[in-house]
Amino acid sequence: MAKIRHPSQAGAFYAGTAESLKRQIEECFLHCLGPGKIPKVAEVGARRIVGLICPHAGYMYSGPVAAHAYYSLALDGKPDVVILFGPNHTGYGSALAVMNEGFWRMPLGDVEVDGETANRIVKESRIVDVDDSAHLHEHSIEVQLPFLQYLFGSKFKIVPICFLMQDLHSAMEVGRAVAKASAGKNAVIIASSDMTHYEPQKSAEKKDRLALQAVEAMDEAKFYSIIEEHRITACGYGPIVALIMAAKELGAKEAKLLCYKTSGDVIGDYSAVVGYAAVQFTK
Repeated sequence: MAKIRHPSQAGAFYAGTAESLKRQIEECFLHCLGPGKIPKVAEVGARRIVGLICPHAGYMYSGPVAAHAYYSLALDGKPDVVILFGPNHTGYGSALAVMNEGFWRMPLGDVEVDGETANRIVKESRIVDVDDSAHLHEHSIEVQLPFLQYLFGSKFKIVPICFLMQDLHSAMEVGRAVAKASAGKNAVIIASSDMTHYEPQKSAEKKDRLALQAVEAMDEAKFYSIIEEHRITACGYGPIVALIMAAKELGAKEAKLLCYKTSGDVIGDYSAVVGYAAVQFTK
């Protein structure tokens, strides 16, 4: 029997049934803070996008920002493998944990885990463990899947990697291993992270802009030191470091901020906001 990982957030972070979820994703694309239109997937894509940074709050908050990243990906064509980096919010499982078999069951269907790529990452990195328990209740990776399935159906495989440990060297090590394991494959890497948590709009925006400048410069060490020095509460800084590292190794020449908004921009309360960014890395 194949292993099935059941959704932990259906009906919470995103709509729980296929029909309402499709409608919700379309609303994210059409939202005034989103791209404003629904993308058509390029049949023969350029596939220049190596990686994306996407937020992972409830769709009503961060969905329109995430839609900018997925809009770009749709125009770039379909990847065969999507490697997903997310922070571990639950505290369960290994410090760096990958799943290497089975399916993730979602309202829009099942997505298969790419065991071959997962096992190569484990071998190349020596610090990533195979551990399903880290993934059972974690939302950061799960919330990316409906967008991917909306665009590509179930015609892609995933490699989910959960980061409880997010120090600079471990994250760089994971990035290098992922670059080696995905070289020559039609792959895209997605780092799932929100930016500053629960600060007034002005201070959140100021801090996040600093961090995102380092991301656009593709300077993982500078990004990490800005996070530390300014005490920026972005939850997925390790995944972002790993993505910058992997993107450079895979020949990315440019990182571009597609959209930055806060929960304040969505609901109009600017007293304590969460920042959301969509960034693309292209060859």
